[in-house]
Amino acid sequence: MQKERICSGCRDGAEFEIPFAMAFQPIVDVETGRAFAYEALVRGVDGASAYEILSSVNETNRYAFDQACRVKAIETAMEAGLMQSDAKLSINFLPNAVYSPLACIQLTLATARRASLPIDRLIFEFTENEQMGSPEHVSSIIDTYKQIGFTVAVDDFGAGHSGLDMFARFHPDEIKLDMELIRGIDKDHRRQAIVRAIVRMCKELETLVIAEGIENAQEASALRELGVRYHQGYWYARPQLGVLPGIHPQAFL
Repeated sequence: MQKERICSGCRDGAEFEIPFAMAFQPIVDVETGRAFAYEALVRGVDGASAYEILSSVNETNRYAFDQACRVKAIETAMEAGLMQSDAKLSINFLPNAVYSPLACIQLTLATARRASLPIDRLIFEFTENEQMGSPEHVSSIIDTYKQIGFTVAVDDFGAGHSGLDMFARFHPDEIKLDMELIRGIDKDHRRQAIVRAIVRMCKELETLVIAEGIENAQEASALRELGVRYHQGYWYARPQLGVLPGIHPQAFL
């Protein structure tokens, strides 16, 4: 009874009636030159930006939207050939669109089973800028997801107000450095010092570091020298609608 009451607004995502699609962008392991994961990104069905869809998400339909995104991401990635590689699938989620962590994950689990996608191939990202309400509730979500076997990542790390306090509280498996830290890092000693310290800290805490928003060879090279192994950005591949993009050959020349 509790599970039905909690999930009546979001259990199948059917109440989100605005059509949308998924684009994918690789997260690259620069040591192997292969995709470590593909991030699923919301787009309009005609390839329009995420803003068109996200601006339609409100208090009433955000639960259905969150569920629909998970289903669409898994189904589209599998159709695009995710299992032909060993890459994971990274899905963004809204902490404030989860009533009960265990109850609200059931559709995701059912979709993964139906698609024959192993649970340990799923990463769930949330941003530290996301309005998340109770920190205890977010901790409960993360703990539940990790117990199930998902990987949990904090997106846009370094952009929000909570910063290291949030990192200490939530114990993520991965952090994604905000692109504002990455922009021009090859010429900015302060940014280099900050990222170097984050990498050192995350190594001690056994947390994987991903740099996103990399746009050129200079930024990529600087990040490799700073010890960041996992890269994402236009330098490696632009998001593509409905397909898993290849990595640009020049990225490793």
